[in-house]
Amino acid sequence: MFGMSHETFLLLDAVVTVIGLIVLITKFKLHPFIALTIAAAFLGLTSGMPIGTIIKAFQDGFGGVLGFVGIILALGTMLGKMMAESGGADQIAQTLIRAFGKDKVQWAMMFAAFLVGIPLFFEIGFVLLIPLVFIVARRTGVSIIKIGIPLLAGLSAVHGLVPPHPGPLLAIGVFGADIGKTILYGLIVALPTAIIAGPIFGTFIAKHIPGHPNQELVDQLARETDSADLPSFNITLITVLSPVFLMLLKTFADVVLPEGNFFRTFMDLIGHPISALLLALLLSLYTFGYKQGIGSSQILKWLDASLAPTAAIILIIGAGGGFKQMLVTSGVGDVIGHMAVSAQISPILLAWLVAAVIRIATGSATVATITGAGIVVPVVGMIPGVNRELLVLATGAGSLILSHVNDAGFWLVKQYFNMTVAETFKTWTAMETILSVVALIFILLLSLVI
Repeated sequence: MFGMSHETFLLLDAVVTVIGLIVLITKFKLHPFIALTIAAAFLGLTSGMPIGTIIKAFQDGFGGVLGFVGIILALGTMLGKMMAESGGADQIAQTLIRAFGKDKVQWAMMFAAFLVGIPLFFEIGFVLLIPLVFIVARRTGVSIIKIGIPLLAGLSAVHGLVPPHPGPLLAIGVFGADIGKTILYGLIVALPTAIIAGPIFGTFIAKHIPGHPNQELVDQLARETDSADLPSFNITLITVLSPVFLMLLKTFADVVLPEGNFFRTFMDLIGHPISALLLALLLSLYTFGYKQGIGSSQILKWLDASLAPTAAIILIIGAGGGFKQMLVTSGVGDVIGHMAVSAQISPILLAWLVAAVIRIATGSATVATITGAGIVVPVVGMIPGVNRELLVLATGAGSLILSHVNDAGFWLVKQYFNMTVAETFKTWTAMETILSVVALIFILLLSLVI
């Protein structure tokens, strides 16, 4: 077509489609769900796919993603809401702050965010924990930037690298990775990455930009709670980490026990992400609810309220799945896979680069993850020995890079920390970029030993 080979045309078609997707989201401010749907339809039509195939591919991609991730998203959101409303997150933060002391309070905030962030979306974890930043800054006199950057690093690291967050889960589904191994490798990579981008970078940058919190927000949010009314630290930790423990135990059983073994079969049931999160949610109804003297009607209100904010995210994820399937069905993915093999580009580096470019252009980590994974997935079948779990982490790491003015998180941090745009670039944007690059380095190092 147009004097080009079919493969060259498909590649050009994909480039034009992705650029168009970026323009629709950034220039025309079109909702990502609509933009992804339009992009998928455009790619299907221009690549020569029959109309019936286009519609079926989009439906299959949409439903295939949400059949798993949609359920996980709902259960995880409910668990996070129970922890937030009961004061469990507050208990984790206060306990760690007491344990670390004033001089190392930035480390306490990073670990608190790391733990609390496992079942929570970044935005929810941020809104939940930001009052603690104000309280601790007021109590200790420590710079708000020195305390806040570690908190942001902890939340971002688990958001991009550790299931059951939507981004890693999406990539797990696309690449066919093992969730237990991904959690294990994700924790191995995320913790040292959060330490470098959080307490270490935060202590450095706070010397140059100490920050001055908005006094109105401090007065409104920095309310100190009565620790006697909160769930205990141990109970909170057990409840929040129980799904992670069950999923890791399932992976361990799959490795050491033969097929058909009763315990392995049992762990395959309760260690599946859906089962593990459901069991954790049921446990939270008691530990964060009835045990705290909270009635059934109030718990029901919390659970209902938790699902409303996830509607847009679910639609974006579904449309992203449809777009990914269009890349695969049209043959674009195979072309990119063959190019990567011919150029001898590391699949891990390719996954990171593709996700990073889309993240910088669109400002959406979710769009970057699902689109990046869809583009890179054909490489898995062409290069033997590619570690699928590390591809998941590389895609997640790339989706974190260089948050700037097209990212809602950029403005969220700017307003709460009362910074100028330039100061937000030097703190938040720099921290996100450090997270992304350092995570890639750890992933490449990990690839040498597994």
